[in-house]
Amino acid sequence: MRAAIDNADRQFLERLRRLGAATVQDLCEEMSVTATAVRQRLVRLQGLELVTRETVRMGRGRPHHTYKLTDAGLRELGDNYAELAVVLWRELRNIENAEVRNELVQRVRHAMVARFEPQVQSAGLGERMRQLQAAMSEQGFDVEVDTSRQLPILRENNCPYHELSSSDPGICELEQSVFGELLGADVELSKCCLDGHSCCEFQVTAK
Repeated sequence: MRAAIDNADRQFLERLRRLGAATVQDLCEEMSVTATAVRQRLVRLQGLELVTRETVRMGRGRPHHTYKLTDAGLRELGDNYAELAVVLWRELRNIENAEVRNELVQRVRHAMVARFEPQVQSAGLGERMRQLQAAMSEQGFDVEVDTSRQLPILRENNCPYHELSSSDPGICELEQSVFGELLGADVELSKCCLDGHSCCEFQVTAK
């Protein structure tokens, strides 16, 4: 059964997911609300097992608490059909006939490309990244484009395939391949939630 959360809960979870692990003060500053309001929300979400609290001890100072999303919280922000997707992906990868297995994986890849390709048609790389970001945002993905470096980065603040990638990182390689084809450039997964990062970053390495 899915937890009963409202839009305010979801927005809170999304902010906490971006921060990775945060104190009450961090959340107050992030959302410009009072500590009382933050604590009330945390108690509610802890009761739903979407958020967990950890005690951090550093040196001789008093320990403090940080909060982060549980696996259930991550699933809540992900695909509603996560469990089914995991089963289907696992069965696909377990097909013994390599030719059949690879053909099916390629079909999945082509379908993922086709999902966004009509909206990513610009000749320039920068504009294609903005078009991809806009297309993914319309589908409910929490993504942004970082152009502060020499080559741009597509950043997923919420892993859309958390359940899948936890059981098989191959889905990350597939997504990287999909982004590379859509952007017409070489793309590298430079940060990944599976490695403990608060986001996944797909960095263009060559145009």
